[in-house]
Amino acid sequence: MPTLSDYKQFAGRHWETGTVHNFMTYHGFSLPHNGKPPSEALLMGISGGAVMGYFSFAYEGYDPQANILTRNTFDPMETMLARLGVEQTVKNTANADKARRNLLDTLEEGSPAIVWADPFSLPYNNPEPDEGTWGMFPIVVYGHEDDIVCIADRARVSLTVTPGELKAARSRVKKTKHRLLTLGPPNADKLAAAVSAGIHDCLRLYLEKPPKGAAHNFGFAAYRHWSDLLTKPQMRGSWEKEFPAGRKMLAGLTWAFLFINIFGKDDPAERNVYADFLDEAATILNKPGLREAAEHFRMSSRAWESLSLALLPDDIPLLKETRTLMLQRRDLFLNQGNAALDEIKRIDRRLEDLRSSASEDFPLSQDAVVAMRQRIAANVMHVHDVEQDAVVALQQAIAG
Repeated sequence: MPTLSDYKQFAGRHWETGTVHNFMTYHGFSLPHNGKPPSEALLMGISGGAVMGYFSFAYEGYDPQANILTRNTFDPMETMLARLGVEQTVKNTANADKARRNLLDTLEEGSPAIVWADPFSLPYNNPEPDEGTWGMFPIVVYGHEDDIVCIADRARVSLTVTPGELKAARSRVKKTKHRLLTLGPPNADKLAAAVSAGIHDCLRLYLEKPPKGAAHNFGFAAYRHWSDLLTKPQMRGSWEKEFPAGRKMLAGLTWAFLFINIFGKDDPAERNVYADFLDEAATILNKPGLREAAEHFRMSSRAWESLSLALLPDDIPLLKETRTLMLQRRDLFLNQGNAALDEIKRIDRRLEDLRSSASEDFPLSQDAVVAMRQRIAANVMHVHDVEQDAVVALQQAIAG
């Protein structure tokens, strides 16, 4: 069975951009502006860049969620590959045995394979058994032996599952069942146009009506909408109604924190990543003003970090411990992968204990809950104000 013994690429953090970065780095594909493979920051910017999106969900039998989108999610992988003129070889099959053969053939030809897998079926994520939860995300497979599969998936180290576990994860969702993808090099002649298109996508999602969803769910309107939901209890979808004091409030706080700091990232809202993209874009487009815009987005990263601390602050032990454990869990996975699974399981058990504690004895009075929501709203609007300056700088730089 084939394993690429020279595979060492584990720098990618996010499923789409990180996976493509890892794949292209293995093959040594390079770009002329720096002689290096496309960075994850460059791919993130080309795919649509930084955004703000706010959504809340409440499903029977589950804790409610406050989901914060921090990057463009409108077909980002297909967008960046098409803009870069990357030749894609896709193999689809409904047959699991054929899917395995496709994977082995790709490895035997000397290339890792990008496959789509359900993270809730991969043991290294320590998923809770739940037939109602699934998703399909791209990962890199670079080895497939009789008893072990070697994977690059966000962590800085190799991850492993059994062939049966990978088979189950690849077949979880019919639409992307057993899909396999390999890539050609980016077309350097398309790079400048790809970068420019990505920047304009970012600006549109801050300033214009989004291609899908309500206008108040995206951009600067989303910041104002979230602030209103926190401070106006009679509004439809308000935090008073959707995330009242207790386990539901803890759920809203932790989901928002997770999407800002953990979900496919290790940088607050990926604003430093976007700033790195703008630094590269300044060279590619010969627009030095983009570096000034980059510094504004680095200031935004600090504002997002302050917002994160307002969500799970130090002065409330339950919330401080929750934040500490969530970040410990993220870093254990990123740095140790499978080797940290026992500790990750311990953290997950403790987090569930804290959720139960919030149900039984929430540590804030109603007045304190109101005051906390107001502090969070103030931080939300601080990010809004910082990013208004960043977007103005970006508009001026790209127009100059």
